[in-house]
Amino acid sequence: MNPAITDVLGVLVGHATDERGGTGCTVVLAPEGGMPCTAYVKGRATGSRELDTCRPESLAGRVDAIVLAGGSAYGLAAADGAMRWLESRRRGFAVGPGVIPIVPAAVIFDLLPCGLFDARPTAEMGMQACGAAQTFVPEGSVGAGTGATVGKALGAKLAMKGGVGSWSLRAGDIVVGAVAVVNAFGDVTDAQGTIIAGARTEKGSFADCATYLAKGGMTQGALSPPYRTSASHNTTLVVVATNAAIGRVQLGGVARAAADGLARRIVPIGTAFDGDVVFACSAGTLEAPPIQVEQLAREATESAGERAVRLAKGRDGVPGLAD
Repeated sequence: MNPAITDVLGVLVGHATDERGGTGCTVVLAPEGGMPCTAYVKGRATGSRELDTCRPESLAGRVDAIVLAGGSAYGLAAADGAMRWLESRRRGFAVGPGVIPIVPAAVIFDLLPCGLFDARPTAEMGMQACGAAQTFVPEGSVGAGTGATVGKALGAKLAMKGGVGSWSLRAGDIVVGAVAVVNAFGDVTDAQGTIIAGARTEKGSFADCATYLAKGGMTQGALSPPYRTSASHNTTLVVVATNAAIGRVQLGGVARAAADGLARRIVPIGTAFDGDVVFACSAGTLEAPPIQVEQLAREATESAGERAVRLAKGRDGVPGLAD
């Protein structure tokens, strides 16, 4: 079994996939009792829910699950299902005779070009993903990555498939893992900076989003409907977890370091057309310098993001590296 975020003891991942509709959701379940979590918003077109619960000063102090979903804003409904699943097991913030599960969520825009525009993750799919949560993490075109695409500077028809990827790293007893849903506006590169998935020219070669944009590509009519439609199908989401005991303020640094990992592999990243969000969580009690956890988070995120595209299968005319 490949390294994954679930190498952090107690953390589980589950997917629910609508293959025909081309969408889905992914749930990262915290250990019972929850885990401290901080969110860092890097993109400027974010669709999210309950991110305030990830602020260091928030009352709850921890989350019970994190939902990553397709469907744009409609997909936030999947978090309702995760809450129901957790409540039925009395997992959440204790309030009088019951509990309120703390479930932040973030979404990608996958309504086009893959699948069906009116197919969106539902509360039932959120429950299904929770029920499917396990230590083995399926990757590629599953869950929230089912309809993900990357490299859309030249339009959705010249993009490539994105998906879900996970990885983990160890340093002695310290473990840091990441799961990434890559649905980026920019190109995805390998560790050497070579583009492996992204915008293509009509002849099939890589267009190089960064160079194309730097030369003025997409400048004319930037706010016109065709441009808006082709450019807005984006967002990369990441959850990082560690077995080190890191406080919520320090987790903010871990989340930013993971975002730096995205910036090393996705070019450009965090644009006005991306809604990138990184969650960083602590699910352990081991002592470790926060700077060490930050470095491991950056590297794990890089690998998770690359795997998300390497394992993605093409569909609806959009090619994938796993074809």
